[in-house]
Amino acid sequence: MHQVNLQQLVSNFPQTFSGVSHQTNISGIVLDSRKVKPGDIFVALEGGSFDGHQYIPEAVGRGAVAVVGTRPIAEINVPYLEVQDGRLALAQLSAAFYDFPGRELTVIGVTGTDGKTTTANLIFEILGASGIQAGMISTVNAQIGGRVLDTGFHVTTPEAPDVQQYFAEMVTAGITHVVLEATSHGLEQQRVAYCEFDLAVVTNITHEHLDYHGSYDAYRSAKGRLFSQLAVTHSKKRGNPRLAVLHQDDISYEYLRDLVQDLGPDVQIVTYGLQAGVGVRGEKIDPLFHGLRFTARAGDLQIAIESNLIGAYNIPNCLAAIAATAVGLGVEGNFVQQGISAMQSIPGRMEVIDLGQDFMAIVDFAHTPNALQRALQTARQLTKGRVIAIFGSAGLRDRTKRRMMAEVSAQLADISVLTAEDPRTESLDVILAEMAEGAQSKDVQEGESFWRIPDRGEAIRHAIHQAEPGDVVISCGKGHEQSMCFGDVEYPWDDRIAMRAALSELLGVEGPQMPYLPTQDE
Repeated sequence: MHQVNLQQLVSNFPQTFSGVSHQTNISGIVLDSRKVKPGDIFVALEGGSFDGHQYIPEAVGRGAVAVVGTRPIAEINVPYLEVQDGRLALAQLSAAFYDFPGRELTVIGVTGTDGKTTTANLIFEILGASGIQAGMISTVNAQIGGRVLDTGFHVTTPEAPDVQQYFAEMVTAGITHVVLEATSHGLEQQRVAYCEFDLAVVTNITHEHLDYHGSYDAYRSAKGRLFSQLAVTHSKKRGNPRLAVLHQDDISYEYLRDLVQDLGPDVQIVTYGLQAGVGVRGEKIDPLFHGLRFTARAGDLQIAIESNLIGAYNIPNCLAAIAATAVGLGVEGNFVQQGISAMQSIPGRMEVIDLGQDFMAIVDFAHTPNALQRALQTARQLTKGRVIAIFGSAGLRDRTKRRMMAEVSAQLADISVLTAEDPRTESLDVILAEMAEGAQSKDVQEGESFWRIPDRGEAIRHAIHQAEPGDVVISCGKGHEQSMCFGDVEYPWDDRIAMRAALSELLGVEGPQMPYLPTQDE
């Protein structure tokens, strides 16, 4: 069992624990009092609807041998450290517990609204093709050597103790490079602090998570934290690239460029995009190729790219990966080609479900207005028939995007089916009503061009039965996710299983049963 002496663990903290004993050893770092085991240190965090300080007695009762909090505690019989920022302390303790493993790795962070997972996987594949021993932590899974680990039901960056544990396991496994997908929540909540980033990549920053961040500027600022961390990375044996990879075609470019320039001359910038004057540019795009075919130009370097990925929006994702690897890490062009061509698809990203039907069925993760627009534009390019879209909008999240997504689908899809997507404790009927208002604002009629069907399984069935030969049915918003939240309960759910269930029913062939959701009982 991995243990660290408490005094050693907090030696870098400006504050000191009260009541520290030389004999106090720490065997784990926990932020959920229900998961505390004897020998753990409990970090009491405060959130919008909870206060971890209330659970300190429970944590100590379960065997916590030390506690960290952000306010004075009158009576406690274990060492206690009061800090200003509990989440930052959690990250620092986690990194120290594993002896700062990020300092032994070349760390590539990828952030953005859409395309993070695809770009992270592209970088990972390119590194692998070049012979570099690489690991990856994405919102889909963590890959350490030959092991693939699930990182959770819903997509966000794992908590700091998990990230640092993955890093430590990578160091032990002989991995030298890691690709880490950093969400805005993960950055804002300091989950990736002390990760020691060497390269930072952004895909785009569009409309998302304004419920949490409050405004686009605050959301963009959270993304910017990834780039600020380049300036504080410790010196490493393999050197410090300290490179910011920026999307010059995106509205975030000028803000991030100015932010990085203010960090000083040690942090460099490489740009990518489709316009003239960028560092890595996409040229000679073949719109007829099934997948992607184009040329990437970086100065005198030209790399002919062919990819199995569907959708022109993946060209910038490829360019971002090329900028990080070919420019940032000096990977040769032939390895870039091999890595990109080797990647077949990302689970739940424009994933085709084929049971022999005479129309195309696709599952995609698009859950923002921008991503839905790109997914539907891609679906339109795949057919001369109709595009039938199924999607929802999550409860307790950004309400403004509900109308926006319905407006996008009303304009780009022939048929829209509005349905559940993690309503949580909100009224699903209210969510669907707000979405319906957005669709109706584009002069489409309910019952003709769009439907409200609360049960997602039934919504998928409805869309499938509407399909004619040559159409495209695309279910958006859930992608690879393995659950859906109603109230406070996570119900097992996978859009790909649901799509196969509906198709097998239609075709009269063997297939899975439609997963259960509580809306089936209504």
